[in-house]
Amino acid sequence: MATDLTEPRTAARLDVAPIQRRTMRLLFSTQIIGGIGVTIGISVGALLAARVAGTALAGVAQSAGVVGAALLAVPVTRIMARHGRRPGLVLAYAVGAVGGVLVVLAAAARSVPLLLLGMLLFGGGTAANLQARYTAVDLAEPARRGRQLSLIVWATTIGAVAAPNFAALADRVTTGWGLPALAGPFAFSAAAFVLAAVVLLGLLRPDPLLTARRLAAADAASVPDGHGPVAAVPAGGGVGPAAAPVGARAPRGAGMRAAWSVVRAQPAARLGIAAVAVGHLVMVAVMAMTPVRLGESHADADVLRLVGIVLSLHIAGMYAFSPVVGWLTDRLGRRAVILGGVGLLLAACAVAGTAGHHTPRLSVGLVLLGLGWSGTMVAGSTLLSESVSAGVRPSVQGFSDMIMGLAGASAAVLSGFVMQVAGYPVLTLLAAVATVPLVALALRPVPTGAPGEED
Repeated sequence: MATDLTEPRTAARLDVAPIQRRTMRLLFSTQIIGGIGVTIGISVGALLAARVAGTALAGVAQSAGVVGAALLAVPVTRIMARHGRRPGLVLAYAVGAVGGVLVVLAAAARSVPLLLLGMLLFGGGTAANLQARYTAVDLAEPARRGRQLSLIVWATTIGAVAAPNFAALADRVTTGWGLPALAGPFAFSAAAFVLAAVVLLGLLRPDPLLTARRLAAADAASVPDGHGPVAAVPAGGGVGPAAAPVGARAPRGAGMRAAWSVVRAQPAARLGIAAVAVGHLVMVAVMAMTPVRLGESHADADVLRLVGIVLSLHIAGMYAFSPVVGWLTDRLGRRAVILGGVGLLLAACAVAGTAGHHTPRLSVGLVLLGLGWSGTMVAGSTLLSESVSAGVRPSVQGFSDMIMGLAGASAAVLSGFVMQVAGYPVLTLLAAVATVPLVALALRPVPTGAPGEED
């Protein structure tokens, strides 16, 4: 059975709390650094891609970063399953740094293939930031999982909100070094990723996932019938981990195929993945084309400044209130917060789609978009993490991030073509329609006593 790591059954329990506090402090710090790295590049990615490859391919270039994050989730989580969180996070940030350098070279050479490859690898920074939220709950108390996961999501706010406004400064500085326009932010992103990787490599010890597995194995061995204690059910309608044996090492075959088998058997896991994926799809579809929308009605001299302001507000909506979202997730339940997030996404599409070229109203729509994403991301990720056993948890989490990334990539690819053919209002309408399957799944009646589901 899965283990409640908060129950003081053994002397080893005394070490869990300080390890968790140290892990949270470290993840909080590196999320700030990683948030700067990801956001300063994303804030000008569509504009750079439009100048190098054209408006129709701007969405393709943006989606390459999302695809990269999705594809990297597979090797990163495989490494985590075998060797722990630390090497996986370090690898993801290192790949993101390489991608940032390649984007700079692509801008200098005006090479579309090199730009797409660079954006693909740049997704490593996003993959690392996403996996960090799961690292936060490896040793978390069941009743505080939503809050601790959301705290790491919130940490991105500090760097990410400010990063778009640094884009113009980074561009001016690097232009003086001879780099082409809009390439400088990616050079700064690469440096931020390297710094985050070095910090994690040196300081994320002991590894929280490996520690959780060792404690689970010790508990399982201490019970005469060979079964470990049952995890406590969190307050507010959450679910405890699925009943499964766990150990200090990942089970054989704990890859994407095993993850899919686990998800198929767990309705709660399916809802968690759907919430994360659909919320991300809607957010990426609308956000990716907003800089292009601003560029339609403002001069080049003003675009970067306005993009910085609007995206900063959007990112504040994504991250700034995530501790409140985490608290609501623990208090009200995962399903209720998921539905609330969908409601905010629908409101965002309505406001942004009818804003025309009124920048303040468009900004309000982007804030609502960020808040809706936060609700589906925090509640969905928490629900998913506690719905499966520790042995397959990294693989299932990686599977979720892969699905989320592919959903976002599809939205980014299509958004450029929809923007060119039908315009921004139609894009927001289609994004709103995409939430219908998630609403149906979240409102689906739960059979009484179904294992792994909410009560």
